[in-house]
Amino acid sequence: MDTDVEKGAAGADGTGRTGAGIMALSLPYQVVVAVALAVTGVFACVHLAMVFLHVAPSNTLTKQNGQAVDDWIYPEFEQNWKLFAPNPLQQNVSVEARAELATADGGRRTTGWIDLTAQDAEAVRHNPMPSHTQQNQLRRAVDFYFNSHNDEHRPNGLRGRLSEQYMRRIAVQRLDALPSLGGSDVRRVQLRAVTRPVPAPRWGTEKPKTSAPTYRDFPWWRITDADRSPGAGADRNPADAAPNRTEEAR
Repeated sequence: MDTDVEKGAAGADGTGRTGAGIMALSLPYQVVVAVALAVTGVFACVHLAMVFLHVAPSNTLTKQNGQAVDDWIYPEFEQNWKLFAPNPLQQNVSVEARAELATADGGRRTTGWIDLTAQDAEAVRHNPMPSHTQQNQLRRAVDFYFNSHNDEHRPNGLRGRLSEQYMRRIAVQRLDALPSLGGSDVRRVQLRAVTRPVPAPRWGTEKPKTSAPTYRDFPWWRITDADRSPGAGADRNPADAAPNRTEEAR
């Protein structure tokens, strides 16, 4: 009996270790697990702090460390909401495109406006697992373009040139995928943003200034071979983006 008690006190493996969980591990493994838990805890705390600063209203801390917060959040952890947002979106913005095609007789013809946003909405509707591209690509691309251009569509930096290239390549990919334009020689493309106010609910007191949609036309952009190259969708450093000449509609 005494022998059995002594064996139980010494542990099942005869090493003298007792307990469960981390304490059942050898000392080197305990150190590794403790360091891993500490690193995970620090990362979680930093991440929560960065997300909070990203979605919080502007304050002294966010103004002083805004760049560090943006570097942490974008693009993997982007949040599309803010704390204490006064109102939800009251406008629907859609992106439409048209193309100038080269005809067999050497002339040119221009297509009608094609609603690219409506195509995405149709793909998302009744789809339990829509892609990120269908939900956000056009919206993010338009925001990127507007934030890097003035009202006259002049870029205000290198990111402006990159946003033009991004929008142009999206348009080319979408138009080339249409059965009606498949194989057509697209020479130039033009996009426009259509803003439609969302009617207020019956109990709402806010009234939109106008119920008619507003249009913001982009310049005509000439299509280059690079826009259809296999690497057209690859990420590029804004500093490496070559200026793209834009051509106004004739």
